[in-house]
Amino acid sequence: MNNAKNIIVISAPSGGGKSVVSKYILANFPEFKFSISTTTRTKRSDEADGEHYHFVTKDEFLKKVKNDEFVEYEEIFGNYYGTLKSEVETALLNSEKLLFDIDVKGAYSIKKYYPNNAILIFLNPPSIEILENRLRNRQTETEEQVKKRIARAKMEIEMSQNFDYIILNDNLNDALREIDKIIKKYS
Repeated sequence: MNNAKNIIVISAPSGGGKSVVSKYILANFPEFKFSISTTTRTKRSDEADGEHYHFVTKDEFLKKVKNDEFVEYEEIFGNYYGTLKSEVETALLNSEKLLFDIDVKGAYSIKKYYPNNAILIFLNPPSIEILENRLRNRQTETEEQVKKRIARAKMEIEMSQNFDYIILNDNLNDALREIDKIIKKYS
């Protein structure tokens, strides 16, 4: 039986380590291509359109929603994020392996559309307190934003129970070793 999977989905609350783990996977498993989400949020200074996200206006995004162009999408903290069906279909047709760095609800949508191709991995923070410290240390959010992210983190942690794997991200090296094992198992 072939258990190879073309889609790896990494989810975690804000500050949970998604970006670090995703960069690790891309650096160590070159067969994976990063799935670029579409968003209405403002581009950060270190981001490039088409590399980190496809940046669009709210009107453009909502038109794509109306046209059923997304596998998944969600409004998070006033901005929309989504994965275009065309991006996933093209990758799968070309036998490419995709890496997703998305929220929990988006992960469930990916699994719903591609149940035989997707593996869901949730990075669980050691505690809400440690997660809150990570968010504050980033110094990228206001106090109100930190509180909203913590409230959402609690919901995401609760929803993660149906993921294929839950990795405690207490020690980054240990978490990366677990990621290695999972990816090699499905390669």
